[in-house]
Amino acid sequence: MALDGIVIKAIINELKETILFGKIDKIYQPEKDEILINIRSNKNYKLLISASSNNPRIYLTHHTKQNPINPPMFCMLLRKHLHSGKIINIYQPSLERIIVIEIESLDELGIKSVKQLIVEIMGKHSNIILVDKNNNKVIDAIKRISPDISSKRVILPGCKYAQPPSQDKTNPISINEKYFIQSINNANLGELTYKFLYKNYMGMSPLIAKEICYRAKIDDSTKIGELNEIKIKSLSKEFMYVMDLVRKEIFTPNIIIDTEKNKVVAFSSIDLTQYKNLTKKNFTSISQTLEEFYLTRDKSDRLKQKSSDLRKVINTKLERNITKLAKLKEELLEAKSKDKYKIYGDLITSNIYRIEKGQNEVELENFYSPDYSIVKIKLDPKLTPAQNAQKYYKKYNKLKVAEMTLQEQITKTEEEIKYLENILVCMENSSDIQELEEIRDELIKEGYIKGNNKNNKKSERIISKPYHFISSDGYDIYVGKNNKQNDYLTLKFAEKNDIWLHTKDIPGSHVIIKSNGKNVPEKTILEAALLAAYYSKGKMSSNVPVDYTERKYVKKPKGSKPGMVIYVNNNTLYVTPKIEEINKIKRVE
Repeated sequence: MALDGIVIKAIINELKETILFGKIDKIYQPEKDEILINIRSNKNYKLLISASSNNPRIYLTHHTKQNPINPPMFCMLLRKHLHSGKIINIYQPSLERIIVIEIESLDELGIKSVKQLIVEIMGKHSNIILVDKNNNKVIDAIKRISPDISSKRVILPGCKYAQPPSQDKTNPISINEKYFIQSINNANLGELTYKFLYKNYMGMSPLIAKEICYRAKIDDSTKIGELNEIKIKSLSKEFMYVMDLVRKEIFTPNIIIDTEKNKVVAFSSIDLTQYKNLTKKNFTSISQTLEEFYLTRDKSDRLKQKSSDLRKVINTKLERNITKLAKLKEELLEAKSKDKYKIYGDLITSNIYRIEKGQNEVELENFYSPDYSIVKIKLDPKLTPAQNAQKYYKKYNKLKVAEMTLQEQITKTEEEIKYLENILVCMENSSDIQELEEIRDELIKEGYIKGNNKNNKKSERIISKPYHFISSDGYDIYVGKNNKQNDYLTLKFAEKNDIWLHTKDIPGSHVIIKSNGKNVPEKTILEAALLAAYYSKGKMSSNVPVDYTERKYVKKPKGSKPGMVIYVNNNTLYVTPKIEEINKIKRVE
């Protein structure tokens, strides 16, 4: 789901009404591919422009992000050329996914000049380019495109700016009904109708093409060749109606929400009628629409990007520990067979008079066996019988010691695997950059990665917040997102009679129900168990076991890793954490 040319036109319309003739006050670059511009007009506005490969966008926002201490070079360049500049024009070439913002400002000599801030919303090829309007030369871009990257279109300082190559599509707001019907009649009969629309007319996404077909009562699977005269007429009527709305700039910003899954399905500046069984939410502003859609989505993408390095480190260490555990268990199996080597030593010693040096093996009666079965024992021909017996005694003693050591190592490795798996769950549950930083600090402290002590001290002063829910019975439920939050909830926040929950033998979050000195209802415990299962490694499983007990029965062993506890006097619930059930539990923001 991307911004199409029609949504861009709605954005242009809104920007003209709000920031046109406004003055640029401040410019920030919170992300490597994103800028935020403060503009003073009739009131103060914040314009967000992102060239993110996954979520390119432009709209007015109310949110801010933490900015880097040292502004990136592109940000400094924009400040130099655009600070205190006046926005004198905002336009969109045809219905292309391009926004041109023209800013008039004074150069170093005090002479007025006009710069163009060109925003190209082109998926992974999206860009933000500063161009000198006077000579149409690129001053710089947030993404420089060298000849090595693209031989067709170079975006570097000093190069002439040229728009992205045209796809030979027709501008739909400049045609009449006769032209449209003729284009249908000349089309490939085997092509799907909705695909024909977005492939041949600029500014149109598959979503809007399907919307026009839906309004014309034409199914998504209908091919051009299956359209009769009546359907072509109906399609033409709806197409021209929608394009007339775009031409007259009559927009109805809305998003479609699947409330059961708590997921935005679609958004548009045109009223969407095709989602009859889902919830529609209307907005007065296209910026509000886009912010609602992109805020959570972009944050999720940024978190995944920023956690990728940590995830690689943890997965590598996890794989090594899993391999190590398999090897240790193999060695333990051998160690458990130690007694046979003592028996071999005893049998050789008891029959030493019957064995001669130089033998490769010997068959002896096993007097430890009830039926005195014959045992075949291998010998080292270079050793005397006594030396062969000592060799087996030594092997027995070595394995006896090894058995104890191996069991300790297996326990330690299993704990290590459990901890690393828990870290991966914590990373999955993180909803904020600060929570990821807390995980990073923990890994530095535990010696898994190297870090800067100064950064550690700084991040320790910032406290992130766990999830907060309210059960259907009105009880507060708290869910830790990382080990720092887990330890805080369990060891500091919870009272001794509060209810503590955790998935049984599965890495996951600590969950606390505040009892307020009352008996917690079963329904609230069930809802808390669903949350414990959902925020665990068993998220996608069914019948997930969740243990619960009073907080006073939960202890942290001395020297244990963050988030690790032991508990007694527990009961177990089996739950299936469906997203529909989770969304029914009220969450406090």
